[in-house]
Amino acid sequence: MGPWRAGFSGRHHGDPRAGDTRRGAKDQYRPSRDEILRYIAENPDRSGKREIARAFALRGEDRAWLKDILRDLQDEGLLEKKRKRLQRPGNLPTIAVLDIFGRDDDGGLLARPAEQDDNGTPPTVVIRAPRGGPVPGIGDRVLAKTFATGNDEGPAYTARVIKIFEKRSQAVLGIFRTLSDGTFRIEPVERRQPELIVDKEFRNGANNGDLVEVEPSRTPRYGLPKAKVIAVLGSPLNEKAISMIAIHAHDIPHIFPPEVLAETQALKPVTLEGREDWRDLPLITIDPADAKDHDDAVYAEPDTDEKNPGGMIVTVAIADVASYVRPGTALDREALKRGNSVYFPDRVVPMLPERISNDLCSLREGEDRPAMAVRMTFSAEGRKIRHAFHRVMMKSAAKLAYPQAQAAIDGMPDEKTAPLLDTVLKPLWQAYAVLKRGRDSRQPLELDLPERKILLKQDGTVDRVIVPDRLDAHKLIEEFMIQANVAAAETLEGRKQPLIYRLHDGPTLAKQEALREFLHSIGLSLARGAQMRPSQFNGILAQVRDTDSEALVNEVVLRTQSQAEYGPDNIGHFGLNLKRYAHFTSPIRRYADLTVHRALIAALGLGAGGLTRDEESRLAETAALISTAERRAMAAERETVDRLIAAHLAEHIGDSFQARISGVVKAGLFVQLPQYGADGFIPVSSLGGDYYIYDETARSLFGERSGKGYQLADSVEVRLVEVAPMAGAMRFEMLSEPKPLPGSTRSYHKAKGRNRALKNRPGPRGRRR
Repeated sequence: MGPWRAGFSGRHHGDPRAGDTRRGAKDQYRPSRDEILRYIAENPDRSGKREIARAFALRGEDRAWLKDILRDLQDEGLLEKKRKRLQRPGNLPTIAVLDIFGRDDDGGLLARPAEQDDNGTPPTVVIRAPRGGPVPGIGDRVLAKTFATGNDEGPAYTARVIKIFEKRSQAVLGIFRTLSDGTFRIEPVERRQPELIVDKEFRNGANNGDLVEVEPSRTPRYGLPKAKVIAVLGSPLNEKAISMIAIHAHDIPHIFPPEVLAETQALKPVTLEGREDWRDLPLITIDPADAKDHDDAVYAEPDTDEKNPGGMIVTVAIADVASYVRPGTALDREALKRGNSVYFPDRVVPMLPERISNDLCSLREGEDRPAMAVRMTFSAEGRKIRHAFHRVMMKSAAKLAYPQAQAAIDGMPDEKTAPLLDTVLKPLWQAYAVLKRGRDSRQPLELDLPERKILLKQDGTVDRVIVPDRLDAHKLIEEFMIQANVAAAETLEGRKQPLIYRLHDGPTLAKQEALREFLHSIGLSLARGAQMRPSQFNGILAQVRDTDSEALVNEVVLRTQSQAEYGPDNIGHFGLNLKRYAHFTSPIRRYADLTVHRALIAALGLGAGGLTRDEESRLAETAALISTAERRAMAAERETVDRLIAAHLAEHIGDSFQARISGVVKAGLFVQLPQYGADGFIPVSSLGGDYYIYDETARSLFGERSGKGYQLADSVEVRLVEVAPMAGAMRFEMLSEPKPLPGSTRSYHKAKGRNRALKNRPGPRGRRR
């Protein structure tokens, strides 16, 4: 790429090298900060340090000068580093999912990102008028290619629509209520949804307490909006009703179209032709006890090569979904539309029909199944020496549950595991010990965040919430899968085959600085410098282990991390501390993995079902779609848990609970009940007579007069005072007294200045805030 030509005034034809200096002259032209920022805004795909230097023809000492300038711009918050490229904060990716919300003065469509991060106000995007392509409208969600305008005034981006998503229904869900005066209302199931009025003639047979689907009508000038009932779904407490609310709210496809089911029923089992016969290899599956689909099987044995003493050979076999789900079919289109399976406490919304996920592709015990397998050789220190992929026919030797496999290793085998103990299970654990040495040397991020599981009664209501034991059996499978994923990415890179990576960027400099300030507030230090590594975070966590600050620091470190996503341009995986990583091991439930399988088949010439040229050209679009689907699934799963727990606790209003502060904002405190993993809110106005100041650095609220207060991760006692089950919302009041906070005196003066305007506004009931 030659010198950047962007039309700078006062230069010859906008060439940044032109003017009164010549290339190679002693006083080489150096671009201004504004010119650098403008170039980055207009060239988001060519904004790495080398590309910027090349664009401005900078060499030698000028490249060192550029490095310093770019670091200064990052420190000032004018730039951030993402995917090895520099960008203005809040920049959009070149392929993005957008929601169209209105029109500008000229009638052009305006949109915003469908998924917003925490970098402030989302940018506004002008949708370019289509030329023969899809024609979107207000309310549509679209996949679009974005273009930075480089303008300081007006929208920062324009976009060209690639695809319009199916228009979601205007219908909403709610609880039908009959009031004492004989009128009818719809109680919202989403927190931001208003109450609705239903006239008698639009009741459609609904009874008090029914979960209903309603269609809102035009909002009147005064009073609540009206609606008509279009479907009665029954009691909201019925089994699976609460997860249906999340499915509806997030527009998650959950009914397979007839053409997809027809294609599925027409599928015939894959034969051995064109595959290696691995049916005699005793691969086994280790999964949760209630798992219905099994997409991975494992086997390990010592390496007999004298040059690799103590080494192990690990084999991972993954269901060959690409044999059945071919590009361009209705089945493939539906899988991409879903993006992934969605897991609720009471049901699974699968990416693929059950005949595939639970039958044809599930690695069932004692049944022939097609698989994509990788055989990896490791040294005694856990370093991978080599690997190779194979397309095989396998037969699982055993279906085991995690506790069952662990019990056998711990000296309590049962009838099923006893014959496998010496020949299969012990070599697996021997291989895990080897891989663990490699993991310990790699030092991925090690956060201590227990996962909770909701157990339901027969009627679909909450029985109890448990924290399952974290067994070595879990860690073994996890590490085997990580290594298989790495091997997939390495093989495809080596073959120069385009693929979709699993990406996890490092924390932004702004988040690192916020973490540094927070740690200082509790007496810990963090050196300034370049991008942090996972080992540095682990060092911080080690300092607070078994102290009162452990939970707090784990929570803050977690919030410092970026969100993982999918993309065709590799930036590595920060959390796992890996240079290249791709999801390969779960094609039954993730479309990303299916794409990687197809890429391997094409790159290695392993037969039919490989990635097509058309799919290769759309990898960026596919990555944007499945990243959005993943975040949609996470939100739906989280909201369903909130609603289930709120419904469970609705009969416990007035009870007190032990809680932990999970969030601090100016308006109050979010608290989590560790017993249930559910959140509620305590308004700042209910904290007492003192005026509470929000200290963003220390993640705390503290009293103006007392200096005492509450901080993120504090253990407190709270009383439940209000529950809105269908919205998943709970309100508490604080029972614990405020406590002295480290650094509150130092933080007070900064916080006081930030909050003075808030303080002088009238508060509730006329009192000053």
